[in-house]
This record gives sequence, structure tokens and C-alpha cells, in this order.
Amino acid sequence: MNFSVSHNPKQRIRLSNPWHLLATGFGSGLSPVVPGTMGTLAAVPFYFILASLPITVYLAVVVISSFVGVTICQKTSDDMGVHDHGSIVWDEFVGFWLTMLPVVLLSVPLQDWRWPIAGFIIFRFFDMVKPWPISWFDKNIHGGFGIMVDDIVAGIVSGIVLYGVGAYFWL
Repeated sequence: MNFSVSHNPKQRIRLSNPWHLLATGFGSGLSPVVPGTMGTLAAVPFYFILASLPITVYLAVVVISSFVGVTICQKTSDDMGVHDHGSIVWDEFVGFWLTMLPVVLLSVPLQDWRWPIAGFIIFRFFDMVKPWPISWFDKNIHGGFGIMVDDIVAGIVSGIVLYGVGAYFWL
């Protein structure tokens, strides 16, 4: 790798490169403030599109996005010359979609904004605070899989919490 071009990893991002475009959440991860939150926010419209499709399509997109995300994140991380740079937010997309899976399974109407707002807040909490077991994955697994797996676990935990909150307050 030749990193003589720049010492700023973000300057190595080229949105014309499909790996970089996806890894940065269509550029949302390049935000100078809270890029992970901006990436999660950018995932919300895609959630509404996916949630309007059959559940099998939703699940297929999430599974494929998880597996392909390993390569997306690894290639972009390699190009940037750093592991899990904050501007790489594809993992937040997948984590949020996993968080929202119980909502899709419950066939909650898309007009009910309580669920995505709560899902957003819950996922951001678990992704930022990284309580165990999320922190274990974050610290011990590296590479593209490591970038993805802690957000996948955060998404699963967040989905369970979201289901509990929704079942208690809204169902």
C-alpha cells in the first residue's frame, strides 16, 4: 500500500469507488461530527424501503449485506490504512436493519414512527457504549469481519431490547 498521498485517512476515500461509497454509507460517514450516528440516520430510509418488501427479501438483504459488508469494510479499511475508521459506517446500516427486524416480523405499520425512533436510539446506545458482549467482539475480532461483527451483535441486542420496549409499551 502506498499511503504517501495523504496522512488523513478520509482523503483516501473516493466515492467513485463502489466499495468506498457503500462503506461510507453513501458519504454519510464522512460527516465531521458523529459519523456513526449519521451513518445510522442514513440507514433509516433504506429500512423503510426494505420493510415495505416481503420479509424474505428483508432477511435476504440483511444477510447478504452482512456478508458483503465484511469485504466492503475490509477493502475500504485497507485503502484508508487504518482499522475501523469512523467514516466506515456500512456496519451501522446492517446493525440498524437488524435492530428493526422484530418490527418487520411483527408487521408493525410503517407509519408508526415510535418503533424506528426507539430503534435508532437503542441501537446508537449499544453501538456507542458497547457493553459486554459487544465490547468483546470489538476488542478481539479484527479485519472486515471485526468491523462488522460488533455492530451485528449490537443490532441483535438492540432488536431484543426494542422488542421488549415495544411489547411493554405499544403492543
